[in-house]
Amino acid sequence: MGYDARQMAQPPALPSDHRREQFTRSFKDHLLLLVGAVGIAWGLEIVDAVLFGFLDNFGIQPRRVSGLIGIATAPFLHVGFTHLISNTIPFLVLGGVVLMGGRKIFLQSTIFIIAIGGMALWTLGPPATNHLGASLLIFGYLGFLLARGVFEKSGFWTAVSVAILVFYGGMLAGVLPGQPGISWQGHLFGFLAGVIAAKVMFTREAT
Repeated sequence: MGYDARQMAQPPALPSDHRREQFTRSFKDHLLLLVGAVGIAWGLEIVDAVLFGFLDNFGIQPRRVSGLIGIATAPFLHVGFTHLISNTIPFLVLGGVVLMGGRKIFLQSTIFIIAIGGMALWTLGPPATNHLGASLLIFGYLGFLLARGVFEKSGFWTAVSVAILVFYGGMLAGVLPGQPGISWQGHLFGFLAGVIAAKVMFTREAT
């Protein structure tokens, strides 16, 4: 059997831990996805202002059948523009870092966090409450990024986890009971869903 000299001359593929250029390119290529999600939230808040807060009825309302729809809608709804502004920057930053791993990973982790974290909040959240905002998703990204390097055993993503802990570790206080009116339960369940997402997506079976 003969050999193709052109194939023999090709350099070996870089290990996944050293694909920083690919991560950056992926982030740029799919930036529209991230900005689009923020745009939807801002558009809905503008509509909600015109409707005098009517859309706020579509939050996660624990153990109410009508509140189930909030699992899908709540991350895009906020209690006023101040609430939305406070969530916009951390969503762009943490969501952007998740997106550096690729569009597929971003979408899978986002759906997982919204579904699992939202369902946990609907099941275990306090009665007669209404939970709105992207905080569940933001804390989910935080948990996902802190856990990814550990479960994937990746040097690059471990370094990313450390950097996220340094710059955003203070957010972890948000998973504990604190200021009235703040859904710390949403923060907690979102964070745990993010950790579980990283475990499910990156744990390698022993051989």
